[in-house]
Amino acid sequence: MKRGLHKLLDKNTVPVMMAPMPPAVLPFLATPSTRPVAGGVRASRVATVEAAAVPPPARPDAETLHPALWRGHQLGRGAERALASGFTELDAQLPGGGWPRRVLTELLLPHPGVGEMRLLAPSLAATLQAGRLVMLFDPPATLSAWALAQLGLDAEQMLVVDGRSKVLPDASSLWALEQALKSGHVGAVLAWLPLRLRAEHLRRLQLAAQGHDGPAFVLREMAARQRPTAAPLRLALQPAGADRLALHLLKRRGPPLAAPLQLALPPVLSAAARGKASLLRSAFASMPRQTLRVAAFVDLSAG
Repeated sequence: MKRGLHKLLDKNTVPVMMAPMPPAVLPFLATPSTRPVAGGVRASRVATVEAAAVPPPARPDAETLHPALWRGHQLGRGAERALASGFTELDAQLPGGGWPRRVLTELLLPHPGVGEMRLLAPSLAATLQAGRLVMLFDPPATLSAWALAQLGLDAEQMLVVDGRSKVLPDASSLWALEQALKSGHVGAVLAWLPLRLRAEHLRRLQLAAQGHDGPAFVLREMAARQRPTAAPLRLALQPAGADRLALHLLKRRGPPLAAPLQLALPPVLSAAARGKASLLRSAFASMPRQTLRVAAFVDLSAG
């Protein structure tokens, strides 16, 4: 029955007239390396090999797409030109080759006076020489104009805001710092932040720093190392001997740095004072050491 039905269909088959193909399709049908399939034209192995021989387009570098992008094995580049720190070995490890602009740079100190002013003096002096203002907020001690001059800093061109003096009862140094960053008229900012600063205050300062065309340094206690920070750059400072400073790069836009940097700071004492101190150390080292006698203590109250 089925075989007879097939014969009947073959006899009654009417030839179908196909409409003329568009010119754009004719080359595909005429190509011997292709054959028609349901739903379109499939390329043969020859066409596949030819397509594979074409190299894929090269991937663009992440930093070329946006300044805030970088690969994990390389240092990030900021959109703004960085300010040289004055230390070649430090600039080589900072994203952008120097202190960043329009962001916070957080410095963690075990105590004030480990050498933070000598570390920042070259960049602050360059800012003053450019005719821009440097503001200092809540320094832990009274600044010495003579010591600043030894570092190349003119105290008359620096503005100090002391919110701890309580001259104005409602004054807030954090509010003043935020307004200074937002103003865009300050060249560099150096602020000693209060202890146990809340995270939202630091985020507000980081947002305000985006309108500040210059470096913004905030100095905090070493215990803040265990807490997260909104600052893109965080360093921990430790004394490493006479006129030497160890820098631990805890956070930066780039890979972590395993070993701390050892920087030689400008000496505090003059050449004559350093010579005298060296003589005193030599004389003290040559003195014979005397051993203390063992003392016996008797409790006379015991009867």
